[in-house]
Amino acid sequence: MLERSRELGGGIGAAVARRLLDAGHRVTVTGRGAERLSAVAEELGRPQGLLTVVGNAAEYDQVRAAVELTLKEFGRLDTVVANAGFATHDTVAEGDPAGWSEMVLTNVLGPALLIRASIDALKETRGRIVLVGSVAGHVHGPGNIYGATKWAVTGLAENGRREVTEFGVGVTLISPGRVETPFWDSYGSLPPGHLLTADQLAESIVWAIGQPSGVDVNTVVVRPIGQPN
Repeated sequence: MLERSRELGGGIGAAVARRLLDAGHRVTVTGRGAERLSAVAEELGRPQGLLTVVGNAAEYDQVRAAVELTLKEFGRLDTVVANAGFATHDTVAEGDPAGWSEMVLTNVLGPALLIRASIDALKETRGRIVLVGSVAGHVHGPGNIYGATKWAVTGLAENGRREVTEFGVGVTLISPGRVETPFWDSYGSLPPGHLLTADQLAESIVWAIGQPSGVDVNTVVVRPIGQPN
C-alpha cells in the first residue's frame, strides 16, 4: 500500500517531520534556505522518505512546484501544514513599516497559496489542511501587527473550511502560545515564563493529522501552563 505523503516547512515543522517519519510516513519539508534545509535533513538522518524543496511560501509558482514535486516523488498528498511565518516584534504606532510587507505576505498569503496549490490533490485523498496560527490570533495585543496577521490566519482557517469541507477535506487551525523556537531570535531574548518546546507542539499537530477519516477537528489552542493570555 502506498504510504501517505505530507508537506511541511521549517523549525516546528522539523519536529513534526521527525514524528511523522518515525511513524512511517513520507514527508516534504520546504523552506527558503538550501543550507537550512540541508541541516534539517541531516538532523533527521536523511531518511529515504524525506524530500526537501527550496521555495518561498509567499510565491505561488514556488509553492505549486513544491506540491508537484511531492506528487511526483510520492504519488499522492494527504496533508499540508502551513507553518512558515515570522514576527517583526513591533507595533503599528511605533514600528518600522519596512518589515511589514514581507511578514504579511509570508504569514497570510502563504497559507492561502498552499491551500490553492494543494486542494486538487487533497480532494483525491480526502486529506487535511493544517494551518499553524497563534494565540495572538485569538487575543488582542496593543498595536501587534504580527497578531493581526494571525487573526487573518484564524479567519482563513474557518473561511477555507467552509469551502473545502464539501470536498471531504478537513481543516485544522493549531494556535500555539509561546514556543521555544528561533521565532524569538529577532526579539533579542526568550520571553519570561515557561515555554512549550517544538516537540510538545508537534504532538498536537500530529494528533490533529491523525484524526480518523470523517473527523474534522477545527481549532486547537495550545498554551504552556502559566501563560495567562
